[in-house]
Amino acid sequence: MSRILSIPLCATLLLGSLAGRATAQQLASDAQPAAGGDASQDPQLKISPLRALQQLEPPVEEAYELGAGDTINLYVAGHPELSRTYEIGPDGLITIDIAGSVKVANLTREAAAKAVRDLLATYYTDPSVTLGVEKYGSNTVMIFGNVQHPGILPYDGTTPTLLDAIARGGLLVNPASKDGLPDRCIIYRGSDTVVPVALRQLLMSSSPLSDIRLRRGDKIYVPIEQQQFVSVIGQVQKPGPVAITADLDLKMALTQAGGLRDEAGDNPTIHIVQTTSNQELTISFKQLLKPGGGAEVTLHPGDVVFIPKSGFNKVGYVLTKLSPAATMITLAALIGP
Repeated sequence: MSRILSIPLCATLLLGSLAGRATAQQLASDAQPAAGGDASQDPQLKISPLRALQQLEPPVEEAYELGAGDTINLYVAGHPELSRTYEIGPDGLITIDIAGSVKVANLTREAAAKAVRDLLATYYTDPSVTLGVEKYGSNTVMIFGNVQHPGILPYDGTTPTLLDAIARGGLLVNPASKDGLPDRCIIYRGSDTVVPVALRQLLMSSSPLSDIRLRRGDKIYVPIEQQQFVSVIGQVQKPGPVAITADLDLKMALTQAGGLRDEAGDNPTIHIVQTTSNQELTISFKQLLKPGGGAEVTLHPGDVVFIPKSGFNKVGYVLTKLSPAATMITLAALIGP
């Protein structure tokens, strides 16, 4: 039977990790062409795990960006009829009487206040706008997998961190494990970034990066020990892990990810990044749908299947090779036209 990893244990690990310093030497970046590709078009960068995690972690003083579900206080000097609380809708908009709607999602408080001020300037002379956050409804991360309490974790005005999210999720662990910790966890950011993290290795080395700061909307997947899976990301309905089974092929992996989104277009190029061999395969969606299509593609544990947005005409991804236990792949944001 399984047992629950207690929050005090995670808290102890957190204190220990924050007390230490990362000591691993950072390797120099080494660009090389993808298998069968041109180095000028398909760059691959190799860097150390510590540098990759540092790139993932937001700055300590990074300003909070508003999101759908946040409740904001808006004060317009001399206009009490406009000064009240507003909840940001799913479309990122708030609607102000007379002036209309304005998008404030993904903006800092200052930028959102300016957007409101610019809107009101059409109707009022030199409006003075102050904006604050009353409720952080969008400041959440998700944890799922081998945890007792999978789901959405809200954070009211604080920055989510990896160990805090794992502690609140309540790990279900194998009693045979020496310390009850998982070897790894995986962070999914948006639809185009997947970051496997060698959690036990970082904790044992007292690296503060074992408790990196997360961003709103991050998803943390804690796999069962020895569980094998691939990550399907990009323009699919449900980006995330897909468990490897005896009959899993590329078509089934895409089906389990919910199928393609409209943004993928009619015939996207599917990219299969083999992280252990540092190679990439491609196949068109129409080719995959033909009888026997995709038979030449074998999925391996740790592979990443990526569906780009329609309109991209080259791969242009950056494959950051870290180690068999920790690989960061960031794709769509780095794809050029």
